Amino acid sequence: MLLLGSSSPTRASILKNSGIAFKQVGCDFDEDTLEYTVPKDFVYHAAMGKMQACESCFGLDLPILCADTVVTAHGKILRKAKDEAEALELLKLQSGSDVAIITCMAYKSKSKMFIDLFQTVYRFAEFDETDLKNYIESGEWRGKAGACMVEGFCKPYIKSVEGLESCAMGLTVEKILRWL
Repeated sequence: MLLLGSSSPTRASILKNSGIAFKQVGCDFDEDTLEYTVPKDFVYHAAMGKMQACESCFGLDLPILCADTVVTAHGKILRKAKDEAEALELLKLQSGSDVAIITCMAYKSKSKMFIDLFQTVYRFAEFDETDLKNYIESGEWRGKAGACMVEGFCKPYIKSVEGLESCAMGLTVEKILRWL
């Protein structure tokens, strides 16, 4: 059993589908306070900030697993969109582009700590305007870094991929399994 320090339903689903017993809690860490512009620096410090917040609140009676994910295109960090207009802007940056999705995971128990930084790169075809409009209206993009959903909206537009889909979904479970 572990403590998942994330309110993400996608991360919870990944753990559940992998047969990992967990208790899900949100940790109070404001990643908007981070001023890093290099995607790997940002995601690392966000994951570590979440870990520190969870450890302060809950201790290590249960091992803690925290993660953060960023989407990057054209050298920019694409954060979670605040509204439909911003989601559309972020998705247009990804349309027809190479997009890197970077996840940093931190696992900590009383006896060990594991940190992993991994990226998956997608080459997307141009997004269809009607599909894009329907996706924006659906609201499924909410809470997703870069409004990107590789297991949903973006899936039919994937021309190539280098890396693991689980990384792009927010938790590189293949890497954590060997630690549990």
